[in-house]
Amino acid sequence: MDEELRSLTERLRQESGGTAAYRRLEATDDLEELAEVLTAPGQPLWARELAAFRLGLARDRRAFESLVLLLNHRDPQRCADAAHALARLGDPRTARAAAALATNELRVAYALHPVRLLVELRAPESVPALITTLERRLRPHDPYRRVALACVEGLGALGDARARPVLSEALAHPALAEAAVQALARIPKQR
Repeated sequence: MDEELRSLTERLRQESGGTAAYRRLEATDDLEELAEVLTAPGQPLWARELAAFRLGLARDRRAFESLVLLLNHRDPQRCADAAHALARLGDPRTARAAAALATNELRVAYALHPVRLLVELRAPESVPALITTLERRLRPHDPYRRVALACVEGLGALGDARARPVLSEALAHPALAEAAVQALARIPKQR
């Protein structure tokens, strides 16, 4: 059992009260049973999350919609767990969904995990989405410094020369300057 699954199951065991329904979902290897939880009416959030996470790890694309909804949840741990499962799911729609969430100004408070997921995916959508998100975070008095920092670090990890202008602009922001210097150093010099 990987560490993320162990952490998720412990959190959801507590959230569910360790009911028989929880124990059944945790123990089953039946992907059909897990997929049913995603569509059955009246299922508690913990059950849908456990089913989606396990389906995601099994690379079953029926988990995609539920995991994207969880990636945009107000609970950071749910977002982190959904990002972990989405990264392993292998669904080609994942990068587009993460980019849409990362660049949605109405949901920027929840953009941290979509940004990190984009870096992990290294998809064609990753760099443009991170640049857009970071440009918006460079406004004066922007309260989302953690999102901005994740963009700076991610752009450095991706090492794409298209990020050079926005990273240079980030140098003027004290909270981002050190990370921007390191990110710029990771981008190959242009000839």
